[in-house]
Amino acid sequence: MNNIKNKKIAIVGGGPGGLTLARILQMRHADVTVYERDIHKDARAQGATLDLHHESGLRALEEAGLMEAFKANYRPGADRMRIIDQHGTIVLEDNHKEDGPAEAYRPEIDRGPLKKILLESLHPDTVVWDCQFSGLTPFNEGWHLHFKDGHTTYADIVIAADGANSKIRPYITPIRPFYAGVTVVEGAVYHSEKNTPQIHQWLNGGKIFGMGDEKSLIVSSKGDGSLVFYTGCNTPENWVQESGIDFSDKAQVMAWFKATFTGWSPVWEELFENATGTFIPRPQYCMPFDQTWEALPNLTMLGDAAHLMPPYAGEGVNMAMLDALELGLCLTSEDYPDTHSAIAAYEQAMRTRASATAEMTMESTAALHSPEAISFLVQIVS
Repeated sequence: MNNIKNKKIAIVGGGPGGLTLARILQMRHADVTVYERDIHKDARAQGATLDLHHESGLRALEEAGLMEAFKANYRPGADRMRIIDQHGTIVLEDNHKEDGPAEAYRPEIDRGPLKKILLESLHPDTVVWDCQFSGLTPFNEGWHLHFKDGHTTYADIVIAADGANSKIRPYITPIRPFYAGVTVVEGAVYHSEKNTPQIHQWLNGGKIFGMGDEKSLIVSSKGDGSLVFYTGCNTPENWVQESGIDFSDKAQVMAWFKATFTGWSPVWEELFENATGTFIPRPQYCMPFDQTWEALPNLTMLGDAAHLMPPYAGEGVNMAMLDALELGLCLTSEDYPDTHSAIAAYEQAMRTRASATAEMTMESTAALHSPEAISFLVQIVS
């Protein structure tokens, strides 16, 4: 604990990783502030349901003393999954049972409730909203953090939890992610029971993996009666710009879907016809498996900022929360003589873990967008 005694810790980014770290540190009496660019806690629509894994996300919640709150907010049955081919034929139903082995138990929770549990576990005013980070300058033994609105604050230790496009990562390493070969187009449908009745029935409160013709269409139900969906296609890296598609124009996106997913059942079109708001194209990137850098004594990172990878192994939020737990434990451990060695130990273990997961994720990304996608997925879940 002595390493962070009387030290100010700044976490940039208030996603599940940043908030989990703040909770772990506060339980050990650290002075921690989270700087989040969202204007307030409800500023952003929260994305898909998250399945938390026994050895990572759930372990972090257990250590954070939040399992009771989690059990009150998770969605029983949301881990149900159907694999459906492009013609609308159900290939496999996978209904996880809670009485199976703990390691196989992957309960689902919506991102919104998870964030709420974490926020409510923190001291009042831990999170400073509407703070868009713009830069760092070294000062004494720590850093001045600069924000877009012109204000500056000091911290002895800064932790980047600011996601895929981290503005802090370049202060640690110049290593950049490589393109993973797939672009996702994301959409959402409200009131899915009314607006997309056939898809809603297939979903049955869980997830659909639509696979075929080297493409994927993943649909996830949410507790508020809405759903989110993600197409996945093998494309060149600059496809979004070169396609000429205006993703805020439903007719253009619908025309693209029909042309690209030709031969798919018309049922899938329900999603595009009834989507609300703009579609979001997301080219997928992954950090190199062998990335390494010299540890700094007062600056580190976690989650996507440290090891961005595509979502096709469901590990993102779990790894961010495990990073948060392990970094919090390292910083507050008596085993390290100073913060430099604590950060170095955390980063070494984090990179090793992330490298193996990234490799597995890239294999999964390729397999799910190959002619063998359905047999690959069936093998994994059955």
